[in-house]
Amino acid sequence: MPSVRDIRAKAGEEPITMLTAYDAPTASIVDEAGVDIILVGDSLGNTSLGYETTLPVTVDDMARHTGAVARATDDALVVADMPFLSIGVDEAASIENAGRMLKEADAHGVKLECGPHTVDLTEKLVELGIPVMGHLGLTPQHVNQYGGYPRQGTDQEAAERILELAQAHEAAGAFSLVLEHVPSNLAADVTTALEIPTIGIGAGPDCDGQVLVVDDAVGLSEWSPSFSKQFGNVRAEMESAVGEYVSAVESGEFPADEHSHEESDLEEIY
Repeated sequence: MPSVRDIRAKAGEEPITMLTAYDAPTASIVDEAGVDIILVGDSLGNTSLGYETTLPVTVDDMARHTGAVARATDDALVVADMPFLSIGVDEAASIENAGRMLKEADAHGVKLECGPHTVDLTEKLVELGIPVMGHLGLTPQHVNQYGGYPRQGTDQEAAERILELAQAHEAAGAFSLVLEHVPSNLAADVTTALEIPTIGIGAGPDCDGQVLVVDDAVGLSEWSPSFSKQFGNVRAEMESAVGEYVSAVESGEFPADEHSHEESDLEEIY
């Protein structure tokens, strides 16, 4: 069984690989490739549910997709994102929502978009047996506050605030920390300051690991952020396959004889 201890032990020793997945077939492929952590991100709002932001994603959405991923995963650590307003408003509700991801969906831990309000919550969740991955820098659930998705930690005050929050969440018991869209030198400093591993996305090469949205990594997205890289072109392959299917049906080429079965004992019924 995968363990958060295994992930913590990799800090400074061996690069950690993390990708998102939102369904069983994708999770199976990611798991078989040897990825260390599968994140069931609330980015499923954009990638799978057709929303413009992650804000409409619900706890039920996350539980459903996390369960699908967990059922298809054998070796990777499965971490469920906590969606907008599912944590931080009321402690009891926050604990219940996070607990669902382990009790109902078989996740191994949860990820919180962090701020001062999640320090005490992180400590409480860890005390109750719910491993916590923190997330600092660009936190997409603050899109309306940011007015978009700008790089974070670009001035001294903001950089120091990110470091302070990172250290506070480490002290509260978080087992790892995602750093998103921050300057690479800030990410390097935070990584040096922490004993728990950092996992970067748009945060440079000096984090303990890297994470990407799987749609971006395999080339399925129509658009990808500048800090991601396409390692394939799945979208082009799918467009080609679907186009060939349409042409084959319209031309009568499909289905052919080998794609159907005739029962010789049946009499005509019309």
